[in-house]
Amino acid sequence: MAIVSGTYQTFQAKGIREDLTNMIYQITPTKTPFMSAIPKVKATNTFHEWQTQDLAAVTANAQIEGDDVSTFGTVTPTTRLGNYTQISTKNVVISGTNQSVKAAGRNNELGYQISIKASELKRDMEAALCSAANGTAGAVSNAANTATCAGSTSAARYLRGLEGWIATNVDLGASGVAPVYTMGSWAPPTDGTQRAFLESQVKSVLQSIYAQGGEPDMIMVGPSQKQTFSTFTGGSTRFDKSEDKSVTAAVDVYVSDFGTLQIMPNRFQRARTAFILETDKWALATLRPFETVDLAKTGDADKKLITVEYTLESRQEKASGAVKDLL
Repeated sequence: MAIVSGTYQTFQAKGIREDLTNMIYQITPTKTPFMSAIPKVKATNTFHEWQTQDLAAVTANAQIEGDDVSTFGTVTPTTRLGNYTQISTKNVVISGTNQSVKAAGRNNELGYQISIKASELKRDMEAALCSAANGTAGAVSNAANTATCAGSTSAARYLRGLEGWIATNVDLGASGVAPVYTMGSWAPPTDGTQRAFLESQVKSVLQSIYAQGGEPDMIMVGPSQKQTFSTFTGGSTRFDKSEDKSVTAAVDVYVSDFGTLQIMPNRFQRARTAFILETDKWALATLRPFETVDLAKTGDADKKLITVEYTLESRQEKASGAVKDLL
């Protein structure tokens, strides 16, 4: 192959325009399964409170015809519960020059960065709502009791998430301890010895929830446990009868003895826990909704702060459960 002498090629050319697409491609996950599934309510104080009530146990109840009432049953008061609001923020500062230059994929650099930070903030919220009381999914807790969660002039407040509320219907590994909560004090959960995830564990917790009166509708698991769940014998039929060439290797709906539940993977919860939830028995309580405010201009740059203040309302933890300490 020969090139004619003097051929002017792109290697020598100057002024060729760059080929940069006007799109920005992103793979970072932003779905928030738990926060999206639960009801939303308004908080009016940094300590958000609500009440629960349990019915008396079933007893033999047959009375003599025409009998008079001489003794009266005990009236059981409601139980008062509460959770502290947590402040989560993101910030961005963009120079005046960066705002003025022409960028690919966005018309306004500051607006683009605010949208990115808002998505990041939602991820942080999801992790906090699924945690115990430290705002992240990777550890159980850094708050030993309710007083610590309350914060101080030098320490942030923490909400108590799912890991810190579910106590009644739990399947734990050896030495694992469920959280204990009464108004004014809280003992966080303790991790136990990790073990394999089995369908029998799920069935045991479902039976316990049903006995308490719960009607769960969602099983929420980490990515690895979602794949394990798909191997349970309840989903042993892998071929779609209508399409012989299609193989179904996932279980997205679990029909149990006590109802039908959606199987929802969640990237932002602890991989060692499988939550079994009645979603309408939880709520996201917001004291201050998402707000973007201008910060004081001290130079040739624009500063923005995105703030949200929120907590988790555990309307009745007995309606949900968890299988913990999973490998």
